[in-house]
Amino acid sequence: MKNKNEAVVVFSGGQDSTTCLLWARERYDTVYAVSFDYGQRHKLELSCAKKICDKLGVQQTILDMSLLNQLAPNSLTRADIAVDEEKPEGTPPNSVVDGRNMLFLTFAAVYAKQKGITDIITGVSQTDFSGYPDCRDVFIKSLNATLNLAMEYEFDIITPLMWLDKEETWELADSLGGFDMVRYDTLTCYNGVPADGCGHCPACILREKGLEAYLKRRG
Repeated sequence: MKNKNEAVVVFSGGQDSTTCLLWARERYDTVYAVSFDYGQRHKLELSCAKKICDKLGVQQTILDMSLLNQLAPNSLTRADIAVDEEKPEGTPPNSVVDGRNMLFLTFAAVYAKQKGITDIITGVSQTDFSGYPDCRDVFIKSLNATLNLAMEYEFDIITPLMWLDKEETWELADSLGGFDMVRYDTLTCYNGVPADGCGHCPACILREKGLEAYLKRRG
């Protein structure tokens, strides 16, 4: 039996996924959070994710995907590779973890099907995707079709932030009553610094620029 009043959220504990978790709680009777340990240097995000889930009363499952850090060198799983502070011309930044969203969404789909859930929510955004190919709308639609075929099951991958920039994401979090939670309890920084972060990695720069723009407009 399919449970349309339940949803699975791919949940890292960062700004975008926390906003999506809050968004989902407004729309579904029951929400499950699925997080991933893939050997990320900012592993503290998993602790932040747990605290947020505990605060919101959301059941969280953490899946071990540590094999990812053995397959391809990248700055998110290798302490000896500095995170690109600017996107290189003609190539994605070195913080791209090849196949990450594909694998996360696939495992989230397997988890969801076992519970009879069709709706999977993820915080990817094409507007602020920083050159990550697996954050694009065309990829999400393609994977959605593939998962449906692979499991003969009608999944619906939902992307509330796909066409929002960071300023609009802050506005959404605020409208959901989660502004302070997103600002102070999340970890978005690639260097593993909670809240406002290190201030100079690409994730922090995007986050801060959006926050400043929203606060200026908010007054």
